Amino acid sequence: MSPRGVAIPDLRERLFDAAERIVAREGAAALTSRAVTGEAGCAKGVLHTHFGGVDAFVAALVLDRFARGAAQAQGLPDRAGQDTVAANVTRVALGLLDSLDPRVVGLAMSSDATARQIRAALADGAPGFTAIQDALAAYLDAERRLGRLPEGTDTDTTALALVGTVHHLLMTGGWPGAPDPREQAGKLVALLVL
Repeated sequence: MSPRGVAIPDLRERLFDAAERIVAREGAAALTSRAVTGEAGCAKGVLHTHFGGVDAFVAALVLDRFARGAAQAQGLPDRAGQDTVAANVTRVALGLLDSLDPRVVGLAMSSDATARQIRAALADGAPGFTAIQDALAAYLDAERRLGRLPEGTDTDTTALALVGTVHHLLMTGGWPGAPDPREQAGKLVALLVL
């Protein structure tokens, strides 16, 4: 609610978008509740009112972006037989890489409170990398049934390798001197989906 008790449309998304702009522009250290609410054009206390603090806000942001990636991946099995397998898998990998600034993930993992909230939500079934991995494996199974992947393809391990690598790239990318994660993801897809 705004200071006058009027609901702010899409408040969560406004705050999340504001946080991402701040991190992109100034780095993760600049992510404060005052900076986020100022960037979003909201009252100063609204982040604490709706999330309880910055740690819970960052956890909610990370979980929201993971859920978006999972929702995108859920449609992947329906793409079986369309485009190329490599193009479809690359689209998911790049979508995951683009889902969240690696510095936000780093910020989330550097706070024990935030990391605990994320782990607890994922353990309680919040969509995350496991949902993405399952959707990717289902897609690869469908492509194998269509004959677009070799019969002996281990789809579960292929999905694990891809999602695990993208998770690693999210955790270690975005820093000066880090290899281009998009290029690395492309190389992995080429290796896994021959």
